[in-house]
This record gives sequence, structure tokens and C-alpha cells, in this order.
Amino acid sequence: MKERNKRWLRAAAVRAIKTFAQTAAAALGVAGTAGHADLAGAMYTALIAGALSILTSLAGLPEVREGEDEK
Repeated sequence: MKERNKRWLRAAAVRAIKTFAQTAAAALGVAGTAGHADLAGAMYTALIAGALSILTSLAGLPEVREGEDEK
């Protein structure tokens, strides 16, 4: 696998994991405040957000620019 592809995969995974965690925290926080926390619903929402993050990363990641060496 090319080094650039490895960097892209790593950067996209980090973004997706962060998006998943942030969405899960927000969904649980909002649901908890409303008095009906739904763990399954929050996880489903977070999973969709993580998948959308990967799809968004297909358009390009500023962390992985062509011609740059890994720092």
C-alpha cells in the first residue's frame, strides 16, 4: 500500500472516530436532558455520523496533501 494511502486511511479513521465520539456524547447529552436517554438510538446516530465522515473524507483531507512527506 502506498504511503499516501496509509496516511489518508489513518487520517480518515481518526476523523471518523472523533466524529463518532462527539456525536454519541451529544446525542446522549440531549436525550438525557430530555429525560429519555436511548443508548441504542445514540449509537446508531453516531455510527451514521462516522460513516458520513468517511464519505466526506473521500473528497480530500487537508492532513494528506499530495507531494508532502509525513511529519
